[in-house]
Amino acid sequence: MSNMSPSLSETSAKASINNKDLDNIALYLTSTQQRFRENIILPRTVGPVQLKTNEEKLIESIMESCAFKSIASCVIGYGLGAAIGLFTSSVNPNVAAVEKQQSVREVFREMKITTLGYAKNFAVLGCVFTAIECTIESYRGKSDWKNGTYAGGLTGGMIGLRAGIKAGLIGAAGFAAFSTAIDYYMNRS
Repeated sequence: MSNMSPSLSETSAKASINNKDLDNIALYLTSTQQRFRENIILPRTVGPVQLKTNEEKLIESIMESCAFKSIASCVIGYGLGAAIGLFTSSVNPNVAAVEKQQSVREVFREMKITTLGYAKNFAVLGCVFTAIECTIESYRGKSDWKNGTYAGGLTGGMIGLRAGIKAGLIGAAGFAAFSTAIDYYMNRS
């Protein structure tokens, strides 16, 4: 009878589970077993946990900096201004002398001057507005409609001051109102 398998009562007596074993089973079934750092356990909700590497954090901090945002606005503003300037110069060319027929070279030169003028103005406007808005947002620690309004007022005032105090005040009020309206429209939809 030594070849016979042990009875069910003998097996259950050998395989008893104590409270510590139950706790370990419960922890295994309900929590994550991956430790991403030495003393940190990150629970998973839907999908895997993705921790950012130091390089990703560095790139993110560079892209969120005021300097990067200002330079990006300058480049984008330059491109947009060039497109608007090209369109404007092609729709309404300046005719210097009515009696004389303009050559293609003169028309292209005029288009170049108009296009570059618009491009430079839009680049400066975008750079100044973005730098001021980002600085105000960093100082206040909030991202709301007031940042754009304050930045619009300062930018419009600085641009208008070239023509005098009255023009500076009108420019500040107009640019602040325009910026507030755009913020309202963009955040509402």
